[in-house]
Amino acid sequence: MEIFADIDQGSVAWFELHKGLPTASEFFKVMAKVGPKGGTSHKEYVQRAQYLRVLAGEILTGECREKEWFGNRHTERGKAREDEARCLYALDHDVEPARVGFVRNGNCGCSPDSLLDSRNVLEIKDAIAHRQIERLEHGALPSEHRWQVIGALLVCEDAEYADFMSHCRGLPPLYVRVYRDSVKAELAELRAGIDRFCEERDFLVTRVKAMQ
Repeated sequence: MEIFADIDQGSVAWFELHKGLPTASEFFKVMAKVGPKGGTSHKEYVQRAQYLRVLAGEILTGECREKEWFGNRHTERGKAREDEARCLYALDHDVEPARVGFVRNGNCGCSPDSLLDSRNVLEIKDAIAHRQIERLEHGALPSEHRWQVIGALLVCEDAEYADFMSHCRGLPPLYVRVYRDSVKAELAELRAGIDRFCEERDFLVTRVKAMQ
């Protein structure tokens, strides 16, 4: 496991570290299934195929992917309020979250919003008010962030737990702690899914090279 603490997320160096690697924010694509038992839409499966091509393209060309997503007012607001949320977490938990750029572990990686005590993980999401209220009512890890949080535990192999924080200015924060021991089955499923995905990526790379 390699921790790159001094790399700014979104920088050129950060994209270089991502090159060819599936990362936690995209693990939901890696784990997409299609069919009656998959519980995943065909759209998500198409996203998985596209993600395979993106990573294969980085390996084949040696160049980082082009940015296809520039965000919207919600994502920009989230970035602007991340420090505010981090400070609130620090106050509520009496800890000092440490920023980290990227963590690489074998054939995958992640970009936690912070590390806690040099090993545990903090993931922060900023939510609009009605979404935050919904999350507070449910009081559980939102399904759309499930694989990212479990993936951070997989990549950060020394972590005992990952804390998910949903933040909305003016509303109470939601904190959900996910212990490694409570998601052993999901970790094994994700490990197998990433390995399978990387095998498909490598096969695609080989197939395209044979076209030259």
